[in-house]
Amino acid sequence: MAYLMLDDDRSVVTTAPLPASVVAPCADPLPTDAPARLSALEWSVVALARKDRLWSLDKPGRIAKAMAVLFKPPHNHMLADERLEALRRIAVLGWHYGYTIPTEELKRFLHAGFSPAQYELMMDSIGVAKLRTAHR
Repeated sequence: MAYLMLDDDRSVVTTAPLPASVVAPCADPLPTDAPARLSALEWSVVALARKDRLWSLDKPGRIAKAMAVLFKPPHNHMLADERLEALRRIAVLGWHYGYTIPTEELKRFLHAGFSPAQYELMMDSIGVAKLRTAHR
């Protein structure tokens, strides 16, 4: 799109649009200075993950499936919502290992739509809760 610009001497100057490579990228859609927050539902997932064992992160193998046929199947800890399941997985690892999280799980967490600031908020909260229970 072009426009006309009139100078003081009333001569017409036309300006062509800038090529796409010169146009600056738009700002981040999520401001980085916004405070990190989790909803009440997300905090409840973090709290419930405290009691989950590490084996709840694995898919059942052949032997576990065969045992489920013979005996009562164990409770399925996986959540139906992918976003909340990514949060549960990272929270279970956080409750067991602290900040030592596998890169693949962290990528899954960020890909689910969470921010690094939300990750730090959750892990700090888990760390404080672990310290409080250690002093009792």
